[in-house]
Amino acid sequence: MSLIQVTGLEKTYYGDRDLETKVLHGVDFSINKGEFVAIMGPSGSGKSTLLHMLGFLDEPTGGNYFFEDKDSLAYAKEEVAYLRNKKMGFVFQSFNLLARTSVFENVKLPLLYSDVPESGWAERAHVAIHAVGLKHREDHEPSQLSGGEKQRVAIARALVNNPEVIFADEPTGNLDSKSGQAVMDILQRLHEKEGHTVILITHETYTAEHAERIIHILDGKIKSDDKVANRKRATTFIK
Repeated sequence: MSLIQVTGLEKTYYGDRDLETKVLHGVDFSINKGEFVAIMGPSGSGKSTLLHMLGFLDEPTGGNYFFEDKDSLAYAKEEVAYLRNKKMGFVFQSFNLLARTSVFENVKLPLLYSDVPESGWAERAHVAIHAVGLKHREDHEPSQLSGGEKQRVAIARALVNNPEVIFADEPTGNLDSKSGQAVMDILQRLHEKEGHTVILITHETYTAEHAERIIHILDGKIKSDDKVANRKRATTFIK
């Protein structure tokens, strides 16, 4: 089943004096439920802009984006809020954790806006934190964590509502190689063992090769869309 379908997608930003900056130029691709896809390209290629539209954080200025066979522009604001809270999880390079707030409270935050009964929030948060191997850090604040641990907290927060798809925007960009490998191992496990659809934005070949398929984007256009021949395998699955 096609979870995501993009046809002729365009994005243009308009500035002062009618200046136009065209970022995406007629992009076409589809992503099936349960796939692990990396969207790869250099800085300024349009890959993060594309992710923002796939995650309903921005709207296209041309073409169409279908999520679950429905045009993105046909979703009402309430439906978009539901999709982003329930069916989508986001992991960003900068972590976006609340300071002076515990790991547990950070992970629990998306549940405040969900339809999950409050009586079930604690259990969900505990399960998500355990899934990324941070049970021993539940009461710690972000300032007490390493960069790799912060990113694992961000992944747990993205998982807490059991989303259909996880969007990871340069999740290893601020990490050393060991911490980056641990983060990619978690994403790979979520895909292979939990069945999540994972869409990874990266400029790193090694990171992209953890995916099943790589879409290369350059100057707002897709240059290639290929299966990964020698896929990198997880080495440190957290149990």
